[in-house]
Amino acid sequence: QVQLVESGGGLVQPGGSLRLSCAASGRIFRINDMGWYRQAPGKERELVATITSGGSTNYADSVKGRFTISGDNAKNMVYLQMNSLKPEDTAVYSCNGKVTTVWGTTGNYWGQGTQVTVSS
Repeated sequence: QVQLVESGGGLVQPGGSLRLSCAASGRIFRINDMGWYRQAPGKERELVATITSGGSTNYADSVKGRFTISGDNAKNMVYLQMNSLKPEDTAVYSCNGKVTTVWGTTGNYWGQGTQVTVSS
């Protein structure tokens, strides 16, 4: 019904930048909220940032001032600009979307994840 596909992960040195993208497709009527989550080895998944359809944003304290979430409603895209990356940002980053389908059902959808590794 709905697919989320992330791209943009990779290996970057500490202090560097990466931009993640997430494309939503399928039988979408409306995207209500989208967000980025991450999971490091041996740790639980944690919220990184979220954005509502109206553009309101929310960030984890650990990324405030370094990461910026943005969206393009017309293209069903959400982005995560990550600056001043630290080794502790290393994780699998996953896109999440709360989507209403054309059939009127609302669900919580996840992408497959993209690896971000911050290392010298």
